[in-house]
Amino acid sequence: MPYDTGAESAEREKGGADRRGPLRPSRLASARSRLGGGSLTRLVQASDLALIAGLFCIKCEGDALVGSNVLLLAASVMVSATLISLEAYQLTARERLFQHLYKVVGAVGGSGLMLLAFASVTAPDAKAENILRIVDWCLTAVPLLCAAHLAWFSYIRRLRRQGALTPNLMIVGATPAAQRLVAVALSNRDVNILGIFDDRGERAPKHIFGVPVLGRTADVKSHRLLPYVDRIVVAVPPGATARIAQLIAELAPCPNDISLLMDGFDPVSERAAQERLLDMPLSHLSGVRRGALQAALKRTIDIAFSLAALVVLAPALVAISIAIRMDSPGPVLFKQRRHGYMNEEVLVWKFRSMRTEMSDYAAVRQVTADDDRVTKVGRFLRRTSLDELPQLWNVIRGEMSLVGPRPHAIGMLTNGAEASKLVETYAHRHRMKPGLTGWAAVNGSRGPVDTPEAVRRRVSLDLEYVERQSVWLDLSIMARTLPCVLGDSAVVR
Repeated sequence: MPYDTGAESAEREKGGADRRGPLRPSRLASARSRLGGGSLTRLVQASDLALIAGLFCIKCEGDALVGSNVLLLAASVMVSATLISLEAYQLTARERLFQHLYKVVGAVGGSGLMLLAFASVTAPDAKAENILRIVDWCLTAVPLLCAAHLAWFSYIRRLRRQGALTPNLMIVGATPAAQRLVAVALSNRDVNILGIFDDRGERAPKHIFGVPVLGRTADVKSHRLLPYVDRIVVAVPPGATARIAQLIAELAPCPNDISLLMDGFDPVSERAAQERLLDMPLSHLSGVRRGALQAALKRTIDIAFSLAALVVLAPALVAISIAIRMDSPGPVLFKQRRHGYMNEEVLVWKFRSMRTEMSDYAAVRQVTADDDRVTKVGRFLRRTSLDELPQLWNVIRGEMSLVGPRPHAIGMLTNGAEASKLVETYAHRHRMKPGLTGWAAVNGSRGPVDTPEAVRRRVSLDLEYVERQSVWLDLSIMARTLPCVLGDSAVVR
């Protein structure tokens, strides 16, 4: 039987380790803290380009790029392009080393053969010299590139064994297709399946091959495992068009990627769908994909500006700390759990601006004008946004960015309703790290969001930033932040 039932279910439910299931790693890492697969593929490409460029410079004779030197330049370009066309940078979990090295040898050998044919036709007078140089270049390039790819292949395989690059899936629908996917995953361990969700209530199995059924589809959006999920797989019968549309609409608020796995009668098609899920290219891991260069620049700016700000503002930070202690009893810093990247819970730091006994960790009551909870020093800190400066440490730790959607407290209420429930696409603002400042802040949406209209406007501006994000936009927002904060006395903060 594919499902465990009866006594087996009861026995399995006794142990917490068994409840985790056989395909959930012992230690989960969030999408933010896991190694970005896209960055790693770009790093492999960059090392290849450096090797090819270095080899070209060594093999060139003289300074002028003429004659056979031009052929070597063409070989360098062709090898780089052929490696991409042969998908040598997909680096999937199920690719074998010999298959990967065949691609490298094929890229160099194929490019060399094409250039030999070209040189024989276009330059018959220098035919012998050109052939020797191209063959020499290829014979040097093959072992160099193979050695580099062997090292990268071994390193990536080790990372996969450690779980740093293993995709985490969550399945919606305990269907026969889901059973077969779990069975294949158990046999090769190419993916982690963290749990299954099904809407049949008591008729749903407790687990499939040990992978637990954790609840209904509606529970996915708020489940604690969501920040660790790379992809949600919806397993449904192909004829259930209305049901598919319903599930997609219900899962739309989730910031995670979603894939369909049809439960059909065509084993070939289903196997192909399984292969796509089990053999995801390395570049498709770790959440929303952006250019590696853009991500690296954003992170570099975050660290450089944050460290510089901490050094320059050190006297002010000390003075603020002393003023807080003198103004009211209690700790200098206030910490609060807020939503971070891909719904991850992060501990955000602020200077304490409220009386200790009135601190609102769950943001049940948002700050209003002349709020009696705010201290004298706290009122000044909030008006100038100086209370946010400790979040520079969150930026350095990688939990936040200098620019991004502002992090909201988990369970924050607006007019008695949870803010995250007021806008269907609310969680999509978590597709990027939260920011110390952001597009919403410089466009007038600062301070508390105490009405449904304010929540909708904040989310709209945040999603606009997520779609438009670039280094230049970030620098523009940073330049506009101080004038906006100091020049707007109307917003309650």
